[in-house]
Amino acid sequence: MARYRGPKQKIARRFGEPIFGPHKALERKPYGPGQHGRGRRGKESEYSVQLKEKQKVKHTYGLLERQFRNLFEKASRRKGVTGENLLKFLEARLDNTVYRLGFARTRRQARQLVTHGHILVNDHVLDIPSAMLKPGDLIAVRPASRNLEVIRDAAGRGKRNLPWLEVDKATLRGKFLDFPQREDIPENIREQLIVELYSK
Repeated sequence: MARYRGPKQKIARRFGEPIFGPHKALERKPYGPGQHGRGRRGKESEYSVQLKEKQKVKHTYGLLERQFRNLFEKASRRKGVTGENLLKFLEARLDNTVYRLGFARTRRQARQLVTHGHILVNDHVLDIPSAMLKPGDLIAVRPASRNLEVIRDAAGRGKRNLPWLEVDKATLRGKFLDFPQREDIPENIREQLIVELYSK
């Protein structure tokens, strides 16, 4: 599956937020990239604001357009608020959950661990980063991979506990308890803008 491989901090500077994690680039250059980054532009149109929010979410979770659109359509078919459903599905992806459990430092790294077969779901290797987890699923680092430096380094860093996940850093095992509530998702996302964009 194709994915964005370009410079991450240019993207973060475009949105003015550390969407890939804290980085000095935003402190050194607190303006957009490119020759017009410092210049003041006119007021952004409603469409521009909505599109920017969608692009930010796609880059945050590492999805391309078709994948994101399919997930949005799935969210719109489900009962409840479409924007919240979309975020719940994004958080339930395997690569994102591996990152949230603290087994990887970034979502990119989590994706790589999954594709390389280092992650077990319900005691079976699952190498599909976009796999959607269900409440009660058990996620673990494969025993043969537990001494990998990248995994040990990530697990040693303090991460906040999230109410929809249960994790044991000592055994590198976790559990997806349920889909998260909107107020528990820490990302700075205005999902209603994305719903309005796709509703046009």
